[in-house]
Amino acid sequence: MKNTQLQRCIVESIEKKWWKESVVYQVYPRSFKDTNGDGIGDLKGITEKLDYIKKLGVDVIWLSPVNKSPNHDNGYDVSDYRDIMDEFGTMEDFNRLMREAHARELRIIIDLVVNHTSDEHQWFISAGSAKDNPYRDYYFFRPGRSASIPPNNWKSWFGGSAWEYDKRTGEFYLHLYSKHQPDLNWDNKKVRKEMYDIMRFWLDKGVDGFRLDIINYISKTAGLPDSNSDDEHRGKEFYLNGPKVHEYLREMNEEVFSRYDIVVVGEVEDVSPEEARKYVDFDRHELDMLLSWEHMYVDYGKNGTWDIKRWKLKELKNVLSQWQIALDEKGWNAQYLSSHDQPRQVSRFGDDGRYRIESAKMLATLIHTLKGTPFIYQGEEIGMTNIIFKEINECNDIHSIRMYNDEIKRGRDRNDLMKIINYRGRDNARTPMQWTGSKNAGFTEGDPWLQVNPNYRLINVDESLENRDSIFYYYMDLINLRKKNNTIVYGKYKQILEDDENIYSYVRSMENEVILVILNFGQDHCTFTLPEDIKCISCQLLLSNYEVTDTSIKRLTLRPYEARVYRLLSHRVKG
Repeated sequence: MKNTQLQRCIVESIEKKWWKESVVYQVYPRSFKDTNGDGIGDLKGITEKLDYIKKLGVDVIWLSPVNKSPNHDNGYDVSDYRDIMDEFGTMEDFNRLMREAHARELRIIIDLVVNHTSDEHQWFISAGSAKDNPYRDYYFFRPGRSASIPPNNWKSWFGGSAWEYDKRTGEFYLHLYSKHQPDLNWDNKKVRKEMYDIMRFWLDKGVDGFRLDIINYISKTAGLPDSNSDDEHRGKEFYLNGPKVHEYLREMNEEVFSRYDIVVVGEVEDVSPEEARKYVDFDRHELDMLLSWEHMYVDYGKNGTWDIKRWKLKELKNVLSQWQIALDEKGWNAQYLSSHDQPRQVSRFGDDGRYRIESAKMLATLIHTLKGTPFIYQGEEIGMTNIIFKEINECNDIHSIRMYNDEIKRGRDRNDLMKIINYRGRDNARTPMQWTGSKNAGFTEGDPWLQVNPNYRLINVDESLENRDSIFYYYMDLINLRKKNNTIVYGKYKQILEDDENIYSYVRSMENEVILVILNFGQDHCTFTLPEDIKCISCQLLLSNYEVTDTSIKRLTLRPYEARVYRLLSHRVKG
């Protein structure tokens, strides 16, 4: 049997899904493209740039929240799930965006925030009007231990207590994030029914799936007990992967997801690879894939989010490999290194100076050759970088601002705090998309809601499209390679050179085909030696971010941030 016929038979034995073979492009609407001059990106701006997104070669657009919101947390505080945020446009604008995307064979998935609402949502307004109001049990209202002491000692992820006193009825309500984001009570069947109806509303409009925000928080331990932890997020042991979360997800799947040809991506925090299988095991009928955070913690110190430590490649390799292995047979990975919640990947894991282009291409190679669906955050395809804020009043992210104000009160140095924010802060990813080298990077003709990174004159879409050696075209080549090669999509993963502190290398194999990936994660030249248990007579270079003249891969000198992808011929891999 010919190789192509054999490979086809193997793939047919695997459960094929369109979303496994897709590449996702995340759009943060507020920062993507403004068309009316108010300095805020809008739906018309996304529609205007659909041909650009299509040119990149992706299949799916993920929209960060577009629901109506007062924007205390940039759309993650929803006041009306069935309407569009005023700044972004109208429902007709959304409908047109979806029609135009589908006409280009681009699917649309939307962010859905189901753990909490805005405190301006009508449910919450009604719930706070009286203790016997029918919506009271949609949320967690509890009497305090006194007028000034909350019901328990849980902490908010944005700092301070997870409880806010509501003087209207003299009780506290639970908010794991901002006080403007009260948590929903998923133990209430009416809440679950409301959410399922909202999901059907969007699916019946034609959206192709959801990214469910922080979905592993929705079930809380009965009684909401005090925590004995001194963790910065004290109390999380009573809601992370809570007692009924899987019961509710299976119900959600049965009631809604199973009735549509869609993809459902869950955002989860503090989930081990073993725990992740419970969410995405195909036989459990819950979610399709997870956006996990474990690999994002490699540069977290012992004190959490704002404690920065130097990350180590061996730790990153170990985490990614564990997830590859754990979900190999049962489940599916989502691959990403940046998002609206993370700093720019080239500034964090690469070099945003001398080797910005090389390291951006190398990091792209990683997420597109691991097993799982690649997620590209807007701007990564042109190598956008972190920004340097000089003063806290230049920031917008409530998480950064709250931390800064709290630490200033404790006597911390202002300059030290700004260095931390400039490394970790979420605004790094939220600066406007850099389209051109003209004023405001072509994002808006008005005053941008968040300042544009000053390097836009060097780093922008126009410049990228004019240069065939740009990061943009490298992404195109990676996406095309993945689409043409089933082994990169479905093949097994095996790490090699596990103890190497500079090189991340692995093979992807499916029957008689082996793909070898070699990545140098540093600024220095280093040597790659092919392990003896990989027997290779010859090889074919599929892609690289440097010009390559070597004819043998048994021993290679890798240049700074070099990436190579080979097909091995006449090979044998043990293990």
